[in-house]
Amino acid sequence: MTHKDLEVYKLSLNRVEDIYKLTKDFPASENFGLTFQLRRAAVSLPSNKAEGSSRGSTKDFIQFLNMASASLAEIETQLVIAERIGYITFDDALQNNIITIRKMLYRLKQALNKKLSK
Repeated sequence: MTHKDLEVYKLSLNRVEDIYKLTKDFPASENFGLTFQLRRAAVSLPSNKAEGSSRGSTKDFIQFLNMASASLAEIETQLVIAERIGYITFDDALQNNIITIRKMLYRLKQALNKKLSK
């Protein structure tokens, strides 16, 4: 099994696409601000899963999953900011996607921690 087989990885790739589509209509003045930050955090989400799983160590994988969780928190915060300044509507579907990924990351980290403690 590789990172490509993980459902959370696949969902994260979908979120990257969503973020790129969402930010394409942001003002040009945001190209090096909120647009860049959102896209960077979105790309980090699946990238950290891929890098962590390829390290060959469960401990390293957990560390990279923690970084993916941090990227997800960044995305959520930046989407709230984008909504507050009137660029988007941070709707329930978007929030539910974030919650789903957060739960999946948590469960994966729990399973890996159990593996470590054996």
